[in-house]
Amino acid sequence: MIKEIVLASTNQGKLKELRKLLSDIEIKVLSLNDFPEAPEVIEDGITFEENALKKAMQIAKYTKKLAIADDSGLEVLALGGAPGVESSRFAKNDKERVDKLLKVMENKRNREAKFICAIAIANPGNEVKVVRGEVEGVITEAPKGNCGFGYDPVFVAEGYTKTFAEISMEEKNKISHRAKALIKAKKVLEEKLLEV
Repeated sequence: MIKEIVLASTNQGKLKELRKLLSDIEIKVLSLNDFPEAPEVIEDGITFEENALKKAMQIAKYTKKLAIADDSGLEVLALGGAPGVESSRFAKNDKERVDKLLKVMENKRNREAKFICAIAIANPGNEVKVVRGEVEGVITEAPKGNCGFGYDPVFVAEGYTKTFAEISMEEKNKISHRAKALIKAKKVLEEKLLEV
């Protein structure tokens, strides 16, 4: 019997990414689009891990299925780790978030930053596992590139000269924080929770 897992998100990009990653194991990936009555989970944790855990546990309990959830964002050293867990709420949309970040980064010499992604996997019996992926880099002084989303146009990963918005999605998916966390999550699914 094929096992089912629920992605605690309605984001089609994340769903496609997860389905592709898990395509070589017998698992059917559902999303919150398959559960329109699912409760909205308020992300009020102070860490990425707390938010991911909360989403995964509540959705596992509601759907009575294995659930996977992520929370991710950008931490900038010169801003004391901000925007951090508030990354998606830093401003109204991607353009405004980038503009606001560049404004508060004006005159900052240290431009070190890192993208972080925490992924939680939970079963209805409250057995949970959290994994984390990170990619370090710097914030540019102006946005460059048209690919990607969020802060991609102003983030250059360590060892690269182009922003995440200037490299292909395939290349980004090999080095990104989410890719690193998803690879760890896949191992958890294969080794541990699929046996439950």
